[in-house]
Amino acid sequence: TAGKVTTKEALALFAGLSLCAFALVLLLGRPLVIWLSVPALFLAASYPFTKRFFAIPQAYLGIAFGFGIPMAYAAQLGEVPLEAWFWSVAYDTEHAMVDREDDLKIGIKTSAITFGRFDVAAVMACYAATLAIIGWVGFSLNMGVAFYCGLLVAAGIMGVHFKWIRGRERMACFKAFLHNNWVGAVIFAGIVVDFLISGRSFG
Repeated sequence: TAGKVTTKEALALFAGLSLCAFALVLLLGRPLVIWLSVPALFLAASYPFTKRFFAIPQAYLGIAFGFGIPMAYAAQLGEVPLEAWFWSVAYDTEHAMVDREDDLKIGIKTSAITFGRFDVAAVMACYAATLAIIGWVGFSLNMGVAFYCGLLVAAGIMGVHFKWIRGRERMACFKAFLHNNWVGAVIFAGIVVDFLISGRSFG
């Protein structure tokens, strides 16, 4: 948008990075991963256009951004089990709240605009759904106390995010958006600690 990169240069970069990514996929040697890379490429390439017609493009972005999850399962197990198919809209709605005024001016659609005055409630509902789904996966896999402690800490961080975004101030919402790496970090830490305590194999 700043004009520092031409359209042709952007397309060339996209093509080059896509080829590099596909080369990495080929190195995995799993046919299922190769086939999954096709919809992954389509999702990544088509996401920017969804802002023109889709009311909640953040949901589409969640699928595109998270498509590495089923691909990782396919690379490791040769199949994609049920627990691999979930994503979250919450964090990117926080980001959309930052850009709401600009997005309204240029006429594109975002979840923050679609949810309107219910945007904060929608973020928290998505957070709750995320914790519930991850908790259900952990329960189905017989995860232990450390895993649930990680979820509890993540819930606490989400509560802090609520305090930051409820005023709908631009920088506070952006702070919450950036802070989501800590949500993922504590959930991941809980999983790692649980595996170490239980002595189960990560493979």
